[in-house]
Amino acid sequence: MGARGPISGSPRAFPVNGPFPPYRGGHTATTAFRQPPFAQSPPTVTTGSFVNLMIVGLMFLAVIATFTLSAGMLTNWKIHYLTTGGNFYEKLHPATYFTFLAFGLLLIRNGDPVGEIDRIFSNAKLVLFYMLCWTFLLVQMFVLERPFTVIFDTFLLPVVLCLIIWQLTPSQRKPLVWAIHLTILLNVCVGYYEYFSGHRVIPLTLGDVLVVGEWRSSAFLGHPLTASGVVGGYILALVLRPALCPPIMLRVPLIAFCLGSLMAFGGRTALVTVLLVMGLLAAVEMLHILRGKQVSLPMVMGAICLLFVAAAGIFAAFDLGIFDKMLLRFSSDKGSALARVATFNLLSYFDWHELLMGPNPVRVNALQSQLGLNYGIENFWISCIVQFGIIHTALLTIGLIALFVEILKRASPAAWAIVLLILVIAASSVSFSSKNIQFAQFIMIITLLLPREQMRPVPTPQLSGRSILRPA
Repeated sequence: MGARGPISGSPRAFPVNGPFPPYRGGHTATTAFRQPPFAQSPPTVTTGSFVNLMIVGLMFLAVIATFTLSAGMLTNWKIHYLTTGGNFYEKLHPATYFTFLAFGLLLIRNGDPVGEIDRIFSNAKLVLFYMLCWTFLLVQMFVLERPFTVIFDTFLLPVVLCLIIWQLTPSQRKPLVWAIHLTILLNVCVGYYEYFSGHRVIPLTLGDVLVVGEWRSSAFLGHPLTASGVVGGYILALVLRPALCPPIMLRVPLIAFCLGSLMAFGGRTALVTVLLVMGLLAAVEMLHILRGKQVSLPMVMGAICLLFVAAAGIFAAFDLGIFDKMLLRFSSDKGSALARVATFNLLSYFDWHELLMGPNPVRVNALQSQLGLNYGIENFWISCIVQFGIIHTALLTIGLIALFVEILKRASPAAWAIVLLILVIAASSVSFSSKNIQFAQFIMIITLLLPREQMRPVPTPQLSGRSILRPA
């Protein structure tokens, strides 16, 4: 019998010098039989992507609820949000429920809640310091047996909103940005309707008190001052650098449309602040042009045409009497100046022990009625001293400074204009010292409409493979 050949299928099945040369690559022979990318099965929807979709959906509902469901609307629906009575779950705003549900899903989307908390706060240590100051305030509310739901909507909701929005990608933020644009423009349209028709969509209430004889519009934002502040912040965002910015031919009419609504909402503080910021920006731009900044001829022609149209529109509106009620607000403030003077005199009625730890709420309410401050103390810091005392007001102020530093680190430099508006509103009205979500509204405008531009590498056609940084 002749010598047997190699067994079929063994590594020596083919001669070394035969028609099939040996494989000398770094992978196994099965690599040659992999399917090409176009032949692979399509990816399936994973649990993580479904959870992310739910987070975006809940945040979308939170944005809509924040700019449409005011305390007055909840009161009109017989929900005891600001009024006495009712159950515990009625004392929190619907936006708070949506936000905390989204935050819970954010913690469990990777199956490691503790690790997710560590990762979130390790990138935002100043927010952790703010949470510590807020915890001290919560402990005081429990010790003194005072309603603690006040500080949840006012001071905790904005922080949780920041933590969630910072974890979203730009594509996930786009529905939230569009929701802000649509809801604020809806409020502007309703404000015009209330101003010209004299019919209020939602009754204006301050707690249990129904306010009658008020010409200023409030729309779905619940109060004229709240509405004017939110619209003022939105105007500054449009002027400076909005996310999903519309083209210039649509953007300028939007600014004019929203700026005119400040006459309907009747907020003097917001109107003056917005006009001052816009005037300052125009002056800086003119200075740059005088120093040699190049400007295209179509832009110059468009600016001249807009100036003539704006001047004609202002004179026409003045002739029609649109500005009459707003001008009366400046000439006769119906006791607002006296109320601010009484606000500063209120502190003289308390001794140092009461001022340090916070006076008795019953005594505070009696003094407010005596001094004509039934509608509230029109200064954030004085109101906080009266409610929480100097010690906790100082801690809260330091915590708020830390929070704003963290927010501004992640926002466009243009966000300083919104912060200036917030400070002016806080110093001249009840604003964030009472139970409301106005602080959360401003935080949404900053974090969603004025994010910091991300720097991403853009490859160049050089052979060396180097890249340059350009704004995303």
